[in-house]
Amino acid sequence: MEDHAIVSLFWQRDERAITAADAKYGAFCLAIAYNILGNREDSEECRNDTWLRTWNSIPPQKPLSLRAFVARITRNLALDRYRADHRLKRGGGELPLVLDELSLCAADLATPADEARTVALKESISRFLAALPARERDIFVARYVLVTPVRTIAQQLHLKERHVSSLLSRTRERLRKYLREEDFDV
Repeated sequence: MEDHAIVSLFWQRDERAITAADAKYGAFCLAIAYNILGNREDSEECRNDTWLRTWNSIPPQKPLSLRAFVARITRNLALDRYRADHRLKRGGGELPLVLDELSLCAADLATPADEARTVALKESISRFLAALPARERDIFVARYVLVTPVRTIAQQLHLKERHVSSLLSRTRERLRKYLREEDFDV
C-alpha cells in the first residue's frame, strides 16, 4: 500500500492504517530501535509504541514521507527509553559513541538554548545533507540518524570499516566547517 493511502487511513481513523504501516515499515522501525537499544524485547515495544504515537499524531499532522515520520518517532522513543535505562551508567552500545562523534561538530545539537536557533540549525544541517553525494548522505544518515554500527554499514555497502570510518570523519569535519560558516558555535 502506498504511503498516501496509509496516511489517508490514519486521517479516517481506520485501524487498518496501523496494520498497513506495520506491514510496510515495522521491520525498519524495529531495526532503528534495536540499533539504539540493543535489546529485541525493548525494540519491539518501541515499535508498538511508534504506532500508538503515529495514531495520535495523524491527524493533525499530515506527513509527506511516512517512512521519515515513523523513523523519527521510533528514534525518539528509543532514545527516551535508552536514556531512562542508562541514567546512572553509560552503556557500552553505539549511542554514546555516536553522540560523542557528533558533539565534536555541533555541540549545541543536544540542548540548544532557544527554539529559533534549533530550527535554524536543523535547516542548516538539512541543506548540508542535501548537498552531499547520495552515498555519503546515506552513510551519514545511517550512522547518525539510524545509529547503525560502522561495521553494519560497511557490510551493507561492501566497503571496509576503515573506509566508512574515514568517510564519516571527513563528513563530520565538513559539517563542522559548514556550521561555522553558518555562524553556529561548534
